[in-house]
Amino acid sequence: MSEHHASVTIEAPVHQVYTLFTHFNDFPKFMSFVKEVTYYDNRRSHWVAQVAGQHEWDAVNEDWIVDQQIGWRSTSGLNNTGKVKFQALGPNRTMLDVYINYEPPAGIIGKTADRLGVENRFEEILQKDLNNFAYMVEQAPPGALDPMQSHYLFQSDSAVAKNETTERQQQSMANDPMMSQQSMQQRQQAIKQEIAQEQQAKQHQEIQREQLAQRARQQAQEQTNALQHQANLDRQARQQREAAARTETTSTQQTLDPIQGTLGGRNASMERTALGERDARNQRFPHEEEDPMLARTPGGEQYTGSTPVEQIETESPWQKFIRGNTEQGKTEDQQPPSDTRKDTNEQ
Repeated sequence: MSEHHASVTIEAPVHQVYTLFTHFNDFPKFMSFVKEVTYYDNRRSHWVAQVAGQHEWDAVNEDWIVDQQIGWRSTSGLNNTGKVKFQALGPNRTMLDVYINYEPPAGIIGKTADRLGVENRFEEILQKDLNNFAYMVEQAPPGALDPMQSHYLFQSDSAVAKNETTERQQQSMANDPMMSQQSMQQRQQAIKQEIAQEQQAKQHQEIQREQLAQRARQQAQEQTNALQHQANLDRQARQQREAAARTETTSTQQTLDPIQGTLGGRNASMERTALGERDARNQRFPHEEEDPMLARTPGGEQYTGSTPVEQIETESPWQKFIRGNTEQGKTEDQQPPSDTRKDTNEQ
């Protein structure tokens, strides 16, 4: 026996997948290698398929469990058995596994053909048709339980589309009320209406996305404008504070005491000159740079007259100190020191 397996995951509830797969008579409408499935009764069926050539067999259903698995075995024709398992992966997701075992036809010749690659070819066809079934389910309306409601029927690779079905399959479809001319026209109208609704829904979603994007851009622009406005206000406030600080500094400099109003007192921050530090921000006495003593008048008063200092008859205190006070010296010489008299009396 040759064993083959194929699997596919379908985005649909397990009950919907189970119900649609058990419509064996509709297999030729979306599968390529199945040419006919007709019923004898609700358990027995006749199959025609292209497996290493065209082969026929009668089958009987076995081991059916609703929404879980189905099985069959051939009673005549090509010797084969099969089982299909349905596993729910979620409320709207189902895994479908198909297992088929068959005896290669023509004995030794058939086995040789299998060894030459027919088995691999059959698995490829089986997987492709299983994918077609998944597309058919996903293209059906939500909750649909009849394959005739799917948009994917009669796709270009199907046996019906290629006109490869048997006469009994064609007769079976002709007797199907869902395949009548009126039903097919209604189906086409329903499909067109559903496609139009889907397009309208997509357009509505696009409009909503564009509106949301536009609203987001407007909010971003408003936020940018608010930040820019706040930055301008902050800059103006900073400029006003700087201007007020400059005004306060200028006012303070104008009222600064020329001697005590500097750091360290007496304008200690003024630069040095060849004759030492200046006393004030402005020159206090004339000719200070020539001779410091010429810049002071007797009694410590500042000279403010127009007569040159050299012409002043009054002698400066510095000159008096250098020359000495004669009268004072004489007076001191005439009076003996108090300590000397005291020593004489004690003697």
